[in-house]
Amino acid sequence: MDKKLKIAIRESYKSADGYKVFSVRIREDVVDELDDIAKKTNRSRNELVNIFLEFCVENWELDENQDNLNKNL
Repeated sequence: MDKKLKIAIRESYKSADGYKVFSVRIREDVVDELDDIAKKTNRSRNELVNIFLEFCVENWELDENQDNLNKNL
């Protein structure tokens, strides 16, 4: 008897709420600053990171000047 597992193709791979989980490494001093902001605003780290990332994605611009390559961080 041949048994086969049939799996239907999912229309979308996004989670039900539209968010995706991933991890990042962040310097301790940045985490400390993030925690300070979280306390002052009564928001979670996660909420703040989402706010900051959305702002950056909507407001970034490409700097094609190679002299500025390492000056932005």
